[in-house]
Amino acid sequence: MSIIEQPKLTKIAENRTIATRPSIRLFDAIALIVGLVIGAGIFETPALVAANANNETDVLQAWGLGGVISIIGALCYAELATAYPNIGGSYDYLKRAFGRSIAILFAWARLSVIQTGSIALLAFVFGDYASQLLRLGTFSAGIYAALAIVFLTMLNILGLKHSKRLQNWLTITTVLGLLAIVIIGLTLPADTSVPTPATGAATRSWGSAMVFVLLSYGGWNEAAQISAEIENYQRNIIRSLLWGLGIITALYVLLNLAYLKGLGLAGMAQSSAVAADLMRRAFGEPGAIVISLLVVISTLDSINATIFTGARTNFALGQDVAAFRFLGVWQDRYNTPTAAYLFQGAISLALVGLGMVTRDGFKTMVDYTAPIFWFFFLLSSISLLVLRVRDPDRPRPFRVPLYPILPLLFCAACGYLLYSSLVYTGTGAIVGVIVVALGIPSIRRHR
Repeated sequence: MSIIEQPKLTKIAENRTIATRPSIRLFDAIALIVGLVIGAGIFETPALVAANANNETDVLQAWGLGGVISIIGALCYAELATAYPNIGGSYDYLKRAFGRSIAILFAWARLSVIQTGSIALLAFVFGDYASQLLRLGTFSAGIYAALAIVFLTMLNILGLKHSKRLQNWLTITTVLGLLAIVIIGLTLPADTSVPTPATGAATRSWGSAMVFVLLSYGGWNEAAQISAEIENYQRNIIRSLLWGLGIITALYVLLNLAYLKGLGLAGMAQSSAVAADLMRRAFGEPGAIVISLLVVISTLDSINATIFTGARTNFALGQDVAAFRFLGVWQDRYNTPTAAYLFQGAISLALVGLGMVTRDGFKTMVDYTAPIFWFFFLLSSISLLVLRVRDPDRPRPFRVPLYPILPLLFCAACGYLLYSSLVYTGTGAIVGVIVVALGIPSIRRHR
């Protein structure tokens, strides 16, 4: 299939009213960002961070530093999003900075690996915890995962109004649930039954702890995909990012303080489900069931947000590439890119099938997505530096403070995560790289 640039792309990129209507309020945007970030990670990674920390102070500092790094990244993305409001988000930034071929490769990577893999990953977490409440046989987690993808994809197709309403309520419920865990953990008496490990153990690594922390903060960058749909975007992009990440950072630090108070450093490090263990200590087995319900709600929150933002880049790809033109159709009746949702859902379901075959869906999807995600995240961050030089006269409603120090610091963090994801992931990473590479010959042939 040939790849031909459509002549109306520039007009669409510059005129934000052709395909979309600004209909996302500040509160909606904050809820979307919080929902994207607070997913499965915060229920799984605190134990891994504690296992790589020398003491309780290290744990709290790591989570605080993760918030600072994420806020620096948000400042960089806020400048890009306000200077170049476009439904494609990073797709548009990469095209302006590095050319059409890199942008198309990024869109293909999101369609085939990053976004669809993230949807499948979150769906497997949903399936694992839903199965704790009601098991559906041998492939229970995969069945629940598929059902979640189908239901939320159809809900988003029905219109922005429905998906926004669900997103807001899921996010509110998740935040309230996490605050309840904080209060319970901070009011429990200290657990002295598990001895504190010796400080400075050889297996402990600050770098590894930060890898898990930054993975738990991932997802806020998806706000760039909705920049063209946010009301008063020149102000609300930066406000939604800062408010969203401020809420997330405060919750993460308080949660880990509660875990440390209720379980101790050694108890956290030895736990396979730290939140469930905390609630089990407070209320017995019913407490663990409550946590399973909270994880189900939180993960649905993240799946819905990821489905919503992923379809936006697919729409931009359809506007730019003839082979994917069917994705570039916007349904005015529902104010949604229906074909982009359906195609994304189909690929996500196929990846759920892959995870069911390997019988380790969550880990397979983590390996599959991580290197590709951090590679393009690094390129998107570098695009800010490139566009400052290449497009100096562009109106920029928001400028990153302390430029270029803060952007360079964030690029270094992205580079470190790219290195770590390549070093520590397995076969799934190789498959992900191969899938993305399959798109290179066609793009080079039709540049």
